[in-house]
Amino acid sequence: MSKVRLEYIWMDGHKPTQKLRSKTKVMEGIIDSLEDIPDWGFDGSSTNQAEGNNSDCLLKPVCKVPDPIRGGHDLLVLCEVMNADGTVHSSNSRAELRKVSEKFKDQKAWFGIEQEYTLFDGRNPLGWPEGGYPAPQGPFYCGVGADEVYGRDIVEEHLQLCIDAGLEISGINAEVMPGQWEYQIGPLSPLESGDQMWLSRWLLYRIAEDYGVSATLHPKPIKGDWNGAGAHTNFSTRFMREEGGLKVIKDACEKLSKNHDEHIAVYGAHNEERLTGLHETCSIKEFRYAVSDRGASIRIPMQTANDGFGYLEDRRPSANMDPYQVCAILIKTTCG
Repeated sequence: MSKVRLEYIWMDGHKPTQKLRSKTKVMEGIIDSLEDIPDWGFDGSSTNQAEGNNSDCLLKPVCKVPDPIRGGHDLLVLCEVMNADGTVHSSNSRAELRKVSEKFKDQKAWFGIEQEYTLFDGRNPLGWPEGGYPAPQGPFYCGVGADEVYGRDIVEEHLQLCIDAGLEISGINAEVMPGQWEYQIGPLSPLESGDQMWLSRWLLYRIAEDYGVSATLHPKPIKGDWNGAGAHTNFSTRFMREEGGLKVIKDACEKLSKNHDEHIAVYGAHNEERLTGLHETCSIKEFRYAVSDRGASIRIPMQTANDGFGYLEDRRPSANMDPYQVCAILIKTTCG
């Protein structure tokens, strides 16, 4: 009987931003369903998830996709972290989204997340001169040519890996700062959106390893007159997508305005460095929404305004945000 490799992937207890971890289990035979994948223990004292004198934590598989790097029948297995007794671990934010998603399932929420990130070669963004700066921002966004775009081979390979893994990746583009890129996942249901975003991040980090490059989700990787990195979150409910949905969207924006601080608290660490009111952001101290305004907290797309229904774009989440927390609070605030 042939052997398969299962890469168990989970989020650790690192603060203020969780890190991805993974390890490989080798099993006999082909895995047909999630139920065939066993729970697996790990040393939580090495991941900020347990004390050394009581270190065992449990990985509970919740999502599997083909492993596009190893190929064959090998799998990537995304897991929730549980305590040794099977209860939910305090670092497990997916569990809360499970409850919220079930409570508001009649809303049929959809999410599309735009993940920005920056490639680094050592201490410098990829393509930047050693100890210096490139030309000012302007020609790099959606640019083409070796003098304007850096890391396209990594980005294209990441795109293909996401497609091969069956992820709902919907596009890529070079971003405003050289060495910075973006990809989009969705639209998907809440749990699918969070799961696929974490898996796509793992694939990004993993493939960048092969090039000796690191990918960072820090919201302001370079100080000064350079764009930060966000994870703009496009969100809609079935009522927003139906005739007359624009009013539902505006009502949702009013609810969001009253809960701004609660959202900022879970929208990513160091976000105050990015949300300054400059570089296509609204100040972290302010909330406003408008049609087509990329300097607003919430942008209502032009097409949504013209059609009278559609979706909203929350531009506040930083690149390092936890998609489970962002999806959960958007549903709770706007649907509750």
